[in-house]
Amino acid sequence: MNGRVTLKDVAAACGVSRSTAGFVLANDPRQKISEETRQRVHQAARDLGYVTHGVARALREGSSRVVVLEIDWIYEGNYSRSYIRGLSAELDAHDYDLLVRHGPVSPGATQRILDSIAPRAMLRFAEPYLTGRDLEDTGGGWVDGLAAHVALQINYLADKGHERIALALPETHTPLVGARRRLTLQHAGSLGLPEPVCFDIPADRDAARTRVERFRRENPQVSAVAAFTDDVALRAVTALRDLGATVPDDLAVMGYDDTEYGALVTPALSSVHIDAEVHGRRVARQALGLGAEGIATSAARVVARESA
Repeated sequence: MNGRVTLKDVAAACGVSRSTAGFVLANDPRQKISEETRQRVHQAARDLGYVTHGVARALREGSSRVVVLEIDWIYEGNYSRSYIRGLSAELDAHDYDLLVRHGPVSPGATQRILDSIAPRAMLRFAEPYLTGRDLEDTGGGWVDGLAAHVALQINYLADKGHERIALALPETHTPLVGARRRLTLQHAGSLGLPEPVCFDIPADRDAARTRVERFRRENPQVSAVAAFTDDVALRAVTALRDLGATVPDDLAVMGYDDTEYGALVTPALSSVHIDAEVHGRRVARQALGLGAEGIATSAARVVARESA
């Protein structure tokens, strides 16, 4: 057969309609097509050397028009959602599609994706943000990265008169948790504050209450808690309430990432709001080999509510 094999050629070769052949090759689960017909269509496609439009384009261009983003479940929050919105919108503007894979994922699973769809790029969620690379500086993100946003949280508490500050962390210690701890201690030191006390708050309510009770007994001088995320901050607020303590009178608590839940509790949670769409757009441009000119930064800000 001369020229490119089309879906119409496959349909004619096995005696089915073009739409039926298309449903079979797309593996559309909504269509009730007999197994015998499915086998005939696939056999005809193999005999004729037919490839789908997307695969044909991938072969022609050397990769598909798909960018894959791998993100661990622990990063779910306002930052991740706005980051993915920006990444997806920018890719779409350049006729690329985003595939998001929630993890953790194994190296073997990643390799299968690489082998099967030949993506234009494989990205790990927010890697430039977490490492401080490729935002607006290379010093740990002190302009528009993790360090700058950690500084916002600590500055706010310090401006409210808190000198003894604790950093509340999740039980699972990831590289991001390590970076937050390091940057919090570094910035507190730059302000002349005593080194923050770091402690974990479990997700289980009873365990969180026990941990917060011990923390307060061992650190009576601490007047404010800077939490790793809003989720961790809400664990602290709930534990303190269970212990009969009042927020912020007995202990101020400040979240990070400004999820929608923080505004719905009593007392409402003070937090750091980060609009990460610009981060996602910049990463999309980098993945496509384009410059990031014209993408303006939207500065992070403190959302001041009752808890701090």
